[in-house]
This record gives sequence, C-alpha cells and structure tokens, in this order.
Amino acid sequence: MVPECGARVLVIGWGMALRRVTGCALVVALGALAGCTAQDSPETAPAAASQPPSVEVTDVDDVVGDLDVPWGLAFLPDGDAVVTLRNEAALVVVGPDGSATDVTGPGADELTDLVVPGGEGGLLGVTVLGADGTTVDLALYATAADDNRVLRGTLDGSVLGDLRPILTGIEKAGNHNGGRLAVGPDGFLYVTTGDAGDPPSAQDPDSLNGKILRITPDGEPAPGNPDDGSPVWSLGHRNVQGLGWAPDGRMFASEFGQNTWDELNVIEPGANYGWPEVEGIGDGFVSPVAQWPTTDASPSGLAVTDEGVYLAGLRGERLWRVPLTDDGVGTPGALLEGERGRLRAVEPAPDGSLWVVTGNTDGRGDVRDGDDRILRLVVD
Repeated sequence: MVPECGARVLVIGWGMALRRVTGCALVVALGALAGCTAQDSPETAPAAASQPPSVEVTDVDDVVGDLDVPWGLAFLPDGDAVVTLRNEAALVVVGPDGSATDVTGPGADELTDLVVPGGEGGLLGVTVLGADGTTVDLALYATAADDNRVLRGTLDGSVLGDLRPILTGIEKAGNHNGGRLAVGPDGFLYVTTGDAGDPPSAQDPDSLNGKILRITPDGEPAPGNPDDGSPVWSLGHRNVQGLGWAPDGRMFASEFGQNTWDELNVIEPGANYGWPEVEGIGDGFVSPVAQWPTTDASPSGLAVTDEGVYLAGLRGERLWRVPLTDDGVGTPGALLEGERGRLRAVEPAPDGSLWVVTGNTDGRGDVRDGDDRILRLVVD
C-alpha cells in the first residue's frame, strides 16, 4: 500500500530536502503533503507549529523525581502507576500524590538476576494484562543474557510474584531492542521489537525482530494473525517504541528513523512498513501518516486520547501532538519544547491528564537536578 495522488502525509521540519520529487503536483501547507505518489515529497518542508492548534498547556507539575533511567509506565486499576527502571531492572509504584514505593518480592529478585542492562537494553516495557481485586497481572519486556523476552507475573500492592517467560528468542543488541507492550482493544498483547542492529531481519517473516507482534496473554500467536501460527502482526520496522489506539480503532505506532525520518504509522495487519528498504515515504510500502527529521523527534512512547496522538521525543526534547481528524491526522505541533529535556514515555492518566516520563539519565541527555521525573501535563 502506497499513497496515491490525493493522499495526505505530514512532513515536519525546516529546510529538509527530499530528493524524490518526480511526478504529481504538490500542495504543501504547514507540513501537509497532498497529491503525491509514494516517491513524491516537498523540496522543503515548512516548520511545525510551536504549539498545536487549539491546544494550550494549562498546567505542568512534577509527580515524582530522582528516578534512575525510567522507561515504561502503566496505570494500575487503583490509579497508581507502575514504572520500570531500565538499568536497575527494578519496578516502582508511583501514586498521584507523589509517593514512590519500590517493588519487592520473588519477582523483583528474579528481575535482578535475569535482566542484563546494556546500551538500550534492560527492563523496558510494562503493561497490565488484567486484575482481580488488588492483584494485577503484568507483562514485562526484559533484556536477558541471550535474548529479549516477555515475562508475566502478578503484582499485589508492591509485591511481585514469581515470573514466567511467555515469549523468548527476540534478538538483543546494544540498540534497537524495541520493548513497548500494550494490550489492544481486542484483548491481545502487542509487542514491539527492533531490528537489533540487523536491518534485513525486519523483512524476514520468520524473525521476531523488526516487527509488531500480537500474542495471547500466554504468549501464543493470537488468533486472526495474518499468518496462522505466527505472532507477526506487521513487519518492516526499524525500532518501534510507541503504541496506542484511537477511539475509532486505528492503531498508531511511533518509529525511530536512522538518519533521515522518524515516523508515525497507522498499523494494519500484515502490512510492510519498508525498513530497511525505505525510511519515511517510500515506493512499494506503507508510508507514514506523519514524519519528522530525526533531530526533531526520535519518538519513544506514544499516547492516544480522544483528540490526538502524543509522541515523547528523545533527541527532539519535546512532546509532539498530532491531532486526529475524521479522514486522518492534522498538523502536528510541539509542547514542552526544550523545557524538560529528553522525553521517554507518555501515558493518559485516569484523571484526564498526561503523565510524561523524562529520559535525561539514560546517558544521552543533560541531567538536571531532580532527574529523572514523571510530569503531570494538563492540556485544553
């Protein structure tokens, strides 16, 4: 699937030249690319708005600080959140009141023994599979000695029970480990994996790497996957670290580019998003609905609300908001630009705010006093 003339792809950046313009007439207005083929792009793309249209940040405050390389965040049924610490291979339960409780128990001890942090690997994604009273069923994405794997265990208050692996054999590397977990509207577990420094693996249907996977809570390929018996939901990904669903069912994923374009994609089952053959808009593959120069984004976590998609930018040091429209997406704009440093994750909170996780202690940012933090962001 490639965009036809009349399709709309948003290209964000200033003065970024694309050398693929060969066909259709282009109409570019504040980053919107209309009337193109997959190989068409603007010679120069206008800058995104510094603030999203019709959206205003009304409040930003710190929920908690002094976290060491926080990575994933998932809200629990009681309104608290469980946060992964990548390098410490530890979990912290954070309350809206700013309380922070270290998770203990046999599962916490297992993580200490199992997880091998290094580079971009460690204890990464977390999501809630279900709950029964005070007991919450968690899935965790972890880098072990020989692979990346998905683990399952129960959290009761701040005590983590025994863990069991439900998916193993995802290749690991110093970078491109993927690691985001999310439960879809269909109740199945979605897992993002990176190419682990082996780009051709993204195009190999038999490899777990460079994919979005869809599995049952027990780790089996989910029924209805494109290839029966395979966990692969989509392929051709370099390093997806953000997942979310719009109210209309559209599945969004954010993806790190190499040196040219970061992407926001709408994910369809069985679709091929092109890596390593293309980065951004490309012939013969599904093109992103929005793309950014890598210096402006490097998107990690992603959150979807009723009105927009929010992407946490690492190198870009800003929170991008992409409005949702009836026929696609609107013009992206930036929040928190240059204010809080690198942003690792973003999640919608039960009270309607957004919780944003900073990422300045990961070895690539400028550490401020009190980093890393979880911010509570309110927008109107």
